[in-house]
Amino acid sequence: MSISKALTIAGSDSGGGAGIQADLKTFQELGVYGMSVITAVTAQNTLGVQGVYPMSVEAVERQLASIGADLRPDALKTGMLFSSEIIRVVAAAITGYKWGRVVVDPVMIAKGGASLLQQEAVEAMIEHLLPLADVITPNIPEAEALSGIRITDDGTRRQAAKRIYAYGCKHVMIKGGHAADPEHATDLLYDGKSFTEFSSRRLDTVHTHGTGCTFAAAVTSGLAQGLAAQDALRIAKHFIHSAIAEPLNIGSGHGPTNHWAYQRSRRQGSAGSSDAIVVSSGAYTGGTR
Repeated sequence: MSISKALTIAGSDSGGGAGIQADLKTFQELGVYGMSVITAVTAQNTLGVQGVYPMSVEAVERQLASIGADLRPDALKTGMLFSSEIIRVVAAAITGYKWGRVVVDPVMIAKGGASLLQQEAVEAMIEHLLPLADVITPNIPEAEALSGIRITDDGTRRQAAKRIYAYGCKHVMIKGGHAADPEHATDLLYDGKSFTEFSSRRLDTVHTHGTGCTFAAAVTSGLAQGLAAQDALRIAKHFIHSAIAEPLNIGSGHGPTNHWAYQRSRRQGSAGSSDAIVVSSGAYTGGTR
């Protein structure tokens, strides 16, 4: 029996809703063996981030070397990387160990507004990490920071996707949770040739802590099991929609998503319903990469 393995390189969330904890829960729910490299420890709960304590560069390097020496991942994701130094170390490990199927979740700002990525690290991410990415999953504010384009409508979101793609990644998925549409959350995928939209019914809830981490981890799980990027993204869309639709209702602020909701929905025959569908696609007619 072949066991699919996935690695998360991210920060720890003491509240358990995001970061390493959310990633490992997602891997487990989707049948993938999870491993971790911790880049920072946060003091965090549903009310916000009370402290961020980065690991030393040496500690990150040692964790990466331990994985590289024994447990080759079938896919990996990066989350909170904090600094340009850590980004360079992670990129060097991905290159040196020839790890593939890389998902980059460019974690920059927590739900409560706390900065989780130093400003100078954005350039390091663009230069060193994005050229290695099979999929990058920014939300709209992160896409604006990476592209330098203010996203105000579908046209500017597509421009931002093209610019981010030009950094060298293979698939850009700009998530739609921050968009103004009150009825739907529509994610936009660009693969250098065409755009595809994944749309789901918008859910009115404050229990959305860790949605970005969870979505990217679900994508990573699919890639680790050999799925094509678009198929992995489609399943991830179903997974996160289920996780938000059945909240745990814990904590006094932005509560965590429900990581076991997707599998329960599948057992009940409701996962993969029309709540998350591809609504349109179109050919790319812009300039070259």
